[in-house]
Amino acid sequence: MSDVPTAHIDGGSRGNPGPAAWAFVIARPGLPAVEEAETIGTATNNVAEYTALVRALEAATDLGLKRIAVLSDSELLVKQMNGEYRVKHPDLIPLYEDARELVKEFDSVAISHIRREFNKRADALCNEAMDKQMGKAAKPASSQGPKPPKKAVSDGPVREDAIAILQSAAQAWASRGLDAVPPAAIWEQLWFVLEEGGVLKKK
Repeated sequence: MSDVPTAHIDGGSRGNPGPAAWAFVIARPGLPAVEEAETIGTATNNVAEYTALVRALEAATDLGLKRIAVLSDSELLVKQMNGEYRVKHPDLIPLYEDARELVKEFDSVAISHIRREFNKRADALCNEAMDKQMGKAAKPASSQGPKPPKKAVSDGPVREDAIAILQSAAQAWASRGLDAVPPAAIWEQLWFVLEEGGVLKKK
């Protein structure tokens, strides 16, 4: 398995704009995960997503990481950070610029899109923060009733995610050369998708 650390990021807003929060989970091989979540008052989903990216990159810098594979379920953020979409909204431009400056602190940063079901921990942390902000206590486990049996994940969605990661890497390599995204980071992302999809057994 690759030794490239990963950062799962997520941001959300109840109302869009509304009470908002961000969260990230940084995983480093052989070390405990670093998790953070915080509310940001009233904001949009996209502002929350970008705030999560900036905070995750800041934390990764503080941890002394020089390589990072960022995984986000925000297609807009991923495409903007990879130069496929322009950033036009005035609320996003400062956050985008902050993120671009932070990226320069690393030897390599790969930012890829994943579906929400592969971003569960960051999503849960984000929702917990928003619940607290809105004064809603989480329901006790005993009151939630029995959980439905977990459905088997078909290999179709897993294949789609794997193809999307490879396509994103190919575009980056074609436009910026092989140094744009380290192959080890791509392998890390593929491994995660295959594990979460049940194709590979988790260690």
